[in-house]
Amino acid sequence: MEMKSTPNPIEAAGAGKRLLSNLFYGWGYNFYRRENQLRADDLLIRGKLSELLGECRTHLASLETAFRREHLPAPTREHPFPDPTAVATAQALQRQQRGIETLETAMRTAPVPEMDRILQRHRAERDTLEKLVTVDSDLVSAIVALRDAVLRLDGAAVLAQAAQPLETGDIQTLWKRREQILSALEESA
Repeated sequence: MEMKSTPNPIEAAGAGKRLLSNLFYGWGYNFYRRENQLRADDLLIRGKLSELLGECRTHLASLETAFRREHLPAPTREHPFPDPTAVATAQALQRQQRGIETLETAMRTAPVPEMDRILQRHRAERDTLEKLVTVDSDLVSAIVALRDAVLRLDGAAVLAQAAQPLETGDIQTLWKRREQILSALEESA
């Protein structure tokens, strides 16, 4: 009985095709697997989220600059000290910017589950990545609402806005849910 052999088209291929074949199969990465697409989507979404938060922070910084220019003039002999309420308002705007910057940094530097062949067998990687992308899409809605609220602020609304913190509770809750998904993944590993 003779064994049938199937010709391997890569053996007769050029160096470029062999390298491409190694990239796809030999080194363990395939662009077309759903898990890899979800991992890339997670990175893209978080990049856009940090960009939206950057817009919020930039707008608040411009409002703070305009507020300082108008309400905190250079000291004079008649008024050597600035108005304490104006200083408090400017500091509140700075705190809000720092809070947004903290969120922005957390989103930009958050980990994505790495691709590990051993752990892929023992965990539901696709389910985890789908949960992450779902949470990320919920974050998009919350951050777009925050950005729209911040961009509606103008010079007259700065005093009222500085008195109360920005509504980032939904964003914080969603971010904690994302961290819980990743921590459950690490515990199962």
